[in-house]
Parts: sequence; structure tokens; C-alpha cells
Amino acid sequence: MARKKNYLNNRDILTQIHLSKMTYCTYRDKDLDNQQDFIVEDISEINDETLYLAKEARAKRISKTLEKEDKLSASDFTNQDVVIRVMTTEHIPLIPKKKPKSNVEVQSDLIMDAIGDLELDDISMDSSPSVDENEILVPTKTNFHPFFLYRVDENNTPFLVGKSHWKGSLENGEFCQTHGKTTDELAKMYMKLCDRYGTRSNWRGYTYNDEMRGAALIQLIQVGLKFNELKSDNPFAYYTAIVTNSFTRVLLNEKNMQTIRDDILEENGLAPSWTRQQASADTKDIKDSREMHKAQTARIKEENTRIKEEKSRNIEENTEVGGT
Repeated sequence: MARKKNYLNNRDILTQIHLSKMTYCTYRDKDLDNQQDFIVEDISEINDETLYLAKEARAKRISKTLEKEDKLSASDFTNQDVVIRVMTTEHIPLIPKKKPKSNVEVQSDLIMDAIGDLELDDISMDSSPSVDENEILVPTKTNFHPFFLYRVDENNTPFLVGKSHWKGSLENGEFCQTHGKTTDELAKMYMKLCDRYGTRSNWRGYTYNDEMRGAALIQLIQVGLKFNELKSDNPFAYYTAIVTNSFTRVLLNEKNMQTIRDDILEENGLAPSWTRQQASADTKDIKDSREMHKAQTARIKEENTRIKEEKSRNIEENTEVGGT
């Protein structure tokens, strides 16, 4: 019996995610500082315990490429050998937070009413637009969670060795999130996952299966790199959930469009889709069955009542005859 082969596995996916994120980063030394050994949420978490865990992780990662007798341990590395990833938005530009649509619509109506009450002569063309002091600023949305990379010196003091979403040198560069790309291998994994998922028994029968695969592929391209290695080491489950949601969204949209189309056809005296006809027939059958059941139940109750009355009457007659 042939051994079952996994067409995708977490280790390969994690590798390609890392290589893709590397293309958006700037390093002090790209060959030495590109691979983090441990991930923390704040620079204050870099301590002796974190450094030891980082050395263990580095030893485990490197040992996978060595022979069994050559495996390494945490004691084979120093604190200066490890790289720590710190999740941060410190270097991400701030932009005004988008207002809810409801508030925008109300403000637009108020602005139009105010413009209608003004005269053109009252407007100064030299006046600069006012800035809302209460406006909330938030970091720019990025295609994956931004971070810094740190090493430590002899005194265990962290110093910066890498930045995500950065172009140019670490000191004089600038924020950029268009200079990188998803690796070809990761793109092939996206395509393979969508194709294989589309052949599952609960999806392959739909005529718009291609649209489902296309929508899932687009969604993976948009958010595939948002997988956070700090929270989980199972990107396959993360990607599968994205694909499932995309397939379901297309299915619901198609059903909604079919319902609208069938309503229009019925309003114009035309035959709707077979699905609507079958649903109508099934509804009618269910209604007839319920009415038949109610009628049968009513007849049974009437018959039971009649039998009880006859028994009562017979008992009374027998009592009267016995008394005489």
C-alpha cells in the first residue's frame, strides 16, 4: 500500500512565509540577522529566560539539518548568537482613523446644508482646511504584523538589527510595503490549497466552483502573510479557515442572486429555476401532509369520543335493567 503523501505541511509553509516577509525587511546583515529565534510582544520581555529559550529554539532548528550524532544544544550558543523578533508598530506611519459610514453620511448632509446657506463671496479661497484636533490617529494597515529584530551585546542590552516594512538603511531608510513580494513557492501553495479544497465532496458539485476557488485565492493573497507565528505554528489551519470562509461567502452570494432572479421571473409570469420549483413543490407536499395529518387526527379523536359515549350509554342501560 502506497504511503499517504501530504501535499502541504506546516514546516514548508512556515519557511515560505518567512522568506516572503524577508523581502519586505531591511537588515544590518541579511545573511546573519534574517532568521529570528524567538518572538516577543515587547522589548522589555528580552531577559535571561527569553534568551535561553531562543538558544534552545536555534539549536533545535539547526540540528534538523545535521546528523543525529552532531545535534546541538543551547549551551553551544551564546546570548549574542540569537535574534529576537519584537512585534511593534513604532516605525509605522500614523493616519487618521476612518469614521463609520453612518457618521460620514450625517456629516455630509450637514455640510451640504451649510454650503447651501453660504454665498460664494463669503468663502475665502486662501483659507487652509482646518484640522480636527480630536481626530484619532492609527497605524497604517500593513500586509502582515510589523516587527523589529534585535540582538544583545555583552551586557545583554538589545540593539536593532532589522526592520519590517522598511526600505533603505536602518537609520536613514523609509517605510515601504510595496518593495517585497510573496515567493513563488508560497503562491503555488495557495493555488494547490484552493484547488484541492474545491474538489471536496461538499463543494465540487456547484457550477460556480471556479468562482469559489478564485475568491479564495484572492483572499489568501491579501491576508496570507498576516499569519502570526507568535500565536500559532499551524498556518495550514489558518489558511484552511480562510478558504472555507471564502467558499461559503461565494455560496451565499450566489444563493442570494438566484433568489432575486427567481423572484423577477415569477413576477413576470415565467418559470423560475428548478431549485425554486422543487422547493415550492416540497413546500406544497409538506403543507398537504400536515393538513392530512390534522384531518386524520381529528377523525381519530371523534371516533374515540363516539366509542366512549357508546360505552357510557351501554353501562347506563345495563344498570337500569339490573335495577328493575
